[in-house]
Amino acid sequence: MPLVPLRILLDHAAENDYAVVALNVNNMEQIQAIMEAAQETDSPVVVQASRGARKYSNDAYLRHLMLAAVELNPNLPIVMHLDHGNGPATCMSAIDQNFSSVMMDGSLLDDGKTPADYEYNVKVTKEVVDAAHAVGVSVEGELGALGGIEDGHGAGLSQEEAMTYLTDPDQAEQFVADTGVDALAVAIGTSHGAYKFSKKPTGDVLKMDLIEEIHRRLPNTHIVMHGSSSVPQELQDIINQYGGEIPQTYGVPVEQIQRGIKNGVRKVNVDTDNRLAMTGAIRKVFCDKLGEYDPRKYLGPAREAMKKVCVARMTAFGQAGHAGNIKIKTCKKMVDFYKK
Repeated sequence: MPLVPLRILLDHAAENDYAVVALNVNNMEQIQAIMEAAQETDSPVVVQASRGARKYSNDAYLRHLMLAAVELNPNLPIVMHLDHGNGPATCMSAIDQNFSSVMMDGSLLDDGKTPADYEYNVKVTKEVVDAAHAVGVSVEGELGALGGIEDGHGAGLSQEEAMTYLTDPDQAEQFVADTGVDALAVAIGTSHGAYKFSKKPTGDVLKMDLIEEIHRRLPNTHIVMHGSSSVPQELQDIINQYGGEIPQTYGVPVEQIQRGIKNGVRKVNVDTDNRLAMTGAIRKVFCDKLGEYDPRKYLGPAREAMKKVCVARMTAFGQAGHAGNIKIKTCKKMVDFYKK
């Protein structure tokens, strides 16, 4: 089965009231963890790479790792998605590397940090939509800006500052009409990285009601939640038990994400939870076995720890059991869909 456009998975998720978890990758063990979890749960897969991941791994390595995942898992529909493209050139370079979906994050200028105005966002996003749809590739856009910074993207806004850049429902309607994006990432108070909230989030800082209003206005638009790791306490505790110094922090509760799924959320980005799981597993090996030097002996447990997180999210978001039910269209076949 070839790589498929994101739109195929999101349309099926909307028809069946679930969401797909989008999981970031940088290396082989992370891709293996995702694919093992997907096989175990019979889940469709969204693997995404940021600009930082592409620089770290090199596009050629990343592309061939994805091709290996496709070859070894022919029964699973798999999307290769660019996370937070900072400009049309970055998005087009990803398409050239066989990404089947791209995100044009025009909410920020091309430095990936400075909040942009609406006109700039529409201009660059529409440019990418036109070019990507011409070759059957899906496009995600973003309106509003998230707090925090992770992997080279994010405005670096504090929680208080981020609350001034929340997605405006009126503007969301216009943005979708102006750009024709397949999916819309919204800013509702979440942030990149582990340090999302200093206390358990309430409606004052996690604006799930915004998602409900945007979905009411745009019932046929696929909504994306970024910065949606739950930062489980047990993963923080494992890291700290074995020499880490993670300050007490809180993520996005799974039950709040499930509330979003009932209101049009079809893609949920999760990265930090997997990083925490892998880091804790590696720290445990290093503390328990001081003489260990074989990377397989600590990367293997790290891979297994990440797989457990992936299985939990695939199950909680409702995508488990749906891989075999999705009618596949290749990017080539999607060209005609986008011409309509």
